[in-house]
Amino acid sequence: MSDWLEHTVQTEVAIPVEYAWSLWSDLQAMPRWMKWIDSVVVTTDPEISAWKLGTNGLTFTWKSRILKQIPNQIIQWESIGGLPNRGAVRFYGRPNNMTIVKLSIAYAIPAIGQLMDNLFLGQVVESTLQADLDRFRVYAQEDFAKNS
Repeated sequence: MSDWLEHTVQTEVAIPVEYAWSLWSDLQAMPRWMKWIDSVVVTTDPEISAWKLGTNGLTFTWKSRILKQIPNQIIQWESIGGLPNRGAVRFYGRPNNMTIVKLSIAYAIPAIGQLMDNLFLGQVVESTLQADLDRFRVYAQEDFAKNS
């Protein structure tokens, strides 16, 4: 039996929403700012991608299917094999070329993991996701400055 745990983080990026969307929708670029993601490979079906996560000597793999994709607004996915997870990244355009990027990720862990999550795991995951978004902000702003 598994419990689903969810974490949501967000950051504000000084780039237009269209630019944030274009960077994020290039799934194979994710390892540039997501610390635990080793690789993402989009399959011949553009809605399916193969993911590899590595941390502390552990490796996890899964395939994901994009469930919903609205340009400049949302990318929503769920795993279809391997590590059980689901989530969405949402984009909110603001005045003066500012964008809020909000990432929600849920993952299944064994019931005993619920206790671990309350004590430690959840804090590690959430702080890592926030650091990933902070790296995305820096990466995106530098990329935008180079290409503008």
